Amino acid sequence: MNIQILIQNGDMVFVPAVVDGIQWTTERKSTPGKLTFTAVNDGNLNVEEGNAVKMVVDETNVFFGYIFTKTRDKNRQVSITCYDQLRYFKNKDTYSYVNKTASQLLMMICDDFNLKYGNIEDTGYLIPQRLESNKTLFDIVQNALDATLMNTKKLYVLYDNFGRISLENIASMKVNMIIDAETGQNYDYKSTIDTQTYDQIKLTFDNESTGKRDVYLAKDTSNINKWGILQYYEQLQEGENGAAKADQLLQYYNQKTRNLTVKNAWGDVRVRAGTSPLIQLSFDDIVINNYMVCEKVTHNFSNHEHTMDLTLSGGEFIA
Repeated sequence: MNIQILIQNGDMVFVPAVVDGIQWTTERKSTPGKLTFTAVNDGNLNVEEGNAVKMVVDETNVFFGYIFTKTRDKNRQVSITCYDQLRYFKNKDTYSYVNKTASQLLMMICDDFNLKYGNIEDTGYLIPQRLESNKTLFDIVQNALDATLMNTKKLYVLYDNFGRISLENIASMKVNMIIDAETGQNYDYKSTIDTQTYDQIKLTFDNESTGKRDVYLAKDTSNINKWGILQYYEQLQEGENGAAKADQLLQYYNQKTRNLTVKNAWGDVRVRAGTSPLIQLSFDDIVINNYMVCEKVTHNFSNHEHTMDLTLSGGEFIA
């Protein structure tokens, strides 16, 4: 395995002497890709915050981003934390838009903040109108993607593809690899109704023309009898169809959340948050033999070995 890290400072390109141990982490929602490593400062490593960094593994472009943090110690070692372009989606702003798709909104934001983008799929659904005030760019885009999901049943993944902001339908992000009992050193499977499970949806809209508050309610009496009332509440914006949205949200959230954690699986740089490897594992009461979505992936490069820790969701995709 050949790993190369390059740092560009002005006209100079540095190849740091990296102390063993590199981590590359991606998450599916509202988190930038992160690369961390420690290099020996031999007096010739002249790098600073904002410098571009790229990592290539066995001639495959894996990470492109920028230095955000440097930590020095008495042993003349410097720990470096880098993020990809999604780090800039932590910026806050206000956007008001009418009849735009989530993909059009994303490209507009990228242009406004001088961010490079590549493959951005057409999400199709026109959002009637929306006002986003003093919110992070992550939240603004995610709200548009959530609206798209509720109206089209299509889930999209926002990620940085080696220096290019990308938006891709999760259905096309399957990875041709199998994770089974031989692949990972340890794993556990959890099902829960404690997070992102709702059996009652309540939506309201302050109707200025009537002076009343419109209420839209959808519920599953059977699950309420089993689980109690687990309510999702949201205030609607102008132009949203409250009854249809309540039904769609109930269909989406009215189920258990299922998560699988795999530790120290054999590494494969094709696997990143949003991709779906094939999982073949059996437990006492359940057998898994289907594709699951990577919610978080941490690649560990150490001692000439490449492993990865995965957090995956299964069943219905978890937004």
